[in-house]
Amino acid sequence: MTRQMTGAQIVVQALKDQGVDTVFGYPGGAVLPIYDEIFKQNDIRHILVRHEQGATHAAEGYARSTGKPGVVLVTSGPGATNAVTGMTDALLDSIPMIVLTGQVPTFMIGTDAFQEADTVGITRPCTKHNWLVKDTDELGETIHKAFHVATSGRPGPVLIDIPKDVQFATGTYFGAEPTRPWTYNPQVKGDADAILDAVELIERAERPILYTGGGVINSGPEASRLLRDLAAATGFPVTSTLMGLGAYPASGKAWLGMLGMHGTYEANMAMHDCDVMICVGARFDDRITGRIDAFSPGSKKIHIDIDPSSVNKVVRVDVPIIGDIANVLTDMLEAWRARGARTRAAEIEDWWTQISGWRAMKCLAYKGSDTVIKPQYALERLEALTKDHDRYVCTEVGQHQMWAAQFLNFEAPNRWMTSGGLGTMGYGVPASVGVQIAHPEALVINVAGEASWLMTMQEMLTAVQYKAPVKQFIMNNERLGMVRQWQQLLHGERYSQSWSEALPDFVKLAEAFGAKGAQVSDPADLDEAIAEMLAYDGPYILDCLVEKHENCFPMIPSGKAHNEMLLGEASTEGAIDTSGAVLV
Repeated sequence: MTRQMTGAQIVVQALKDQGVDTVFGYPGGAVLPIYDEIFKQNDIRHILVRHEQGATHAAEGYARSTGKPGVVLVTSGPGATNAVTGMTDALLDSIPMIVLTGQVPTFMIGTDAFQEADTVGITRPCTKHNWLVKDTDELGETIHKAFHVATSGRPGPVLIDIPKDVQFATGTYFGAEPTRPWTYNPQVKGDADAILDAVELIERAERPILYTGGGVINSGPEASRLLRDLAAATGFPVTSTLMGLGAYPASGKAWLGMLGMHGTYEANMAMHDCDVMICVGARFDDRITGRIDAFSPGSKKIHIDIDPSSVNKVVRVDVPIIGDIANVLTDMLEAWRARGARTRAAEIEDWWTQISGWRAMKCLAYKGSDTVIKPQYALERLEALTKDHDRYVCTEVGQHQMWAAQFLNFEAPNRWMTSGGLGTMGYGVPASVGVQIAHPEALVINVAGEASWLMTMQEMLTAVQYKAPVKQFIMNNERLGMVRQWQQLLHGERYSQSWSEALPDFVKLAEAFGAKGAQVSDPADLDEAIAEMLAYDGPYILDCLVEKHENCFPMIPSGKAHNEMLLGEASTEGAIDTSGAVLV
């Protein structure tokens, strides 16, 4: 049924019709008509952030933990430009997001009016698609189209720029059903012949590996279940990108751990030596491949992805399959079982024997300490004390992020929120707020470094205002840890601007925010400090002072192959270089 409504009313009604229950935003002059309509209703909850970048990261956390698109509402000019980082982050990590921005009235566009910016032009490279709506009659359908684009195919952020006069004007709202067929219809069913080619490679594989990514999680819970079924039925080992953690359970017997620059020795060696690689919902990014010409030499590569532009972009593959992960894995398993569910069992058993040898390197081993908290130990204790909770984990970006990926275990998808492709420092605080808003009864922890945490610390006020009991676990080494590590290993130990010479008292800062805080520096006190953090029923900052110069290993140096890793000296016997790393 069509209705006559103002543009602002259309925005709110369209969001309701899309099932939106939460909007993250910050008001300003160019969106006041929409905020006035939000005030008049109670179906959609608005979360007032402290910075527009915080709105986008909070929406990312909400989206990643729920599987639903995150929604952002900000004003024109700086409101829109402040959201660019979060949109770019969502684009690279395939997070569905709807960003609504205000714009100056249509008759002022191009006049350099107050808080005017070419939002569509600025955001074209960092969104899947964007629109400038100049006709109120087109506003509702554009919003519904935006949700379709953001959530179909490879998910991502979209933006709708809405001039203020369009919000005031009266137009026709046509409802959620499209008045004409959507023109964007990504392929979701894989080609049957390509799937059969993949099945034949699976049957012949002697040293296979399942290389999985965030696309498995984006496809939905069924895709993760099918991945587990495939691994169990074939006996193939499984590894994952940073974004794919949780798609296959960390306790699963086929799990090799994360792969890539800071992945496990066994995962990287298996990728290097495999004869058949089944890439499921990953994109061969540079953090995974290392040196392209030395990446998994001699292997046959199968690539399953819903985004055709990701296939053969970085690595040439032998069997490309375009389609939704759940659909393709369903058809692949059916075809493989129909042919007798055959594998080269004896050869695969030998392959596992080889993998067991790599595991014996104990690549995550580290030298403990009775006097200082090692970051690895901090995360081991955090894992032990929180693994039985209904737990969601966010991170900032840096060494702590990689250690969290190595030492925290995820048994299910949508429990791990981190900035992968863009590596955005400041992601974790607002993302954790977004996750907590979506899951108010759950335990939400943000594993942070002190430098990243400071970039968006103002969002602690959002947590306090909305009584979101997020736990901020700051691993404080008073350094830009990953920068310092690279300077040590790759830049002749010239530590240019990687030491923080002025830091706040995080306990007093927590109190200033209206939260609670504590500091811990003795390994003997760590368990009690974590327990107190978990027991507190509000936002909490734990300032965990850790070893200042610990390096994150394993590490594939930039430009090296998977079998040219650096391991920590506690991992194995070998030649030690000046970094304290074992050359393997």
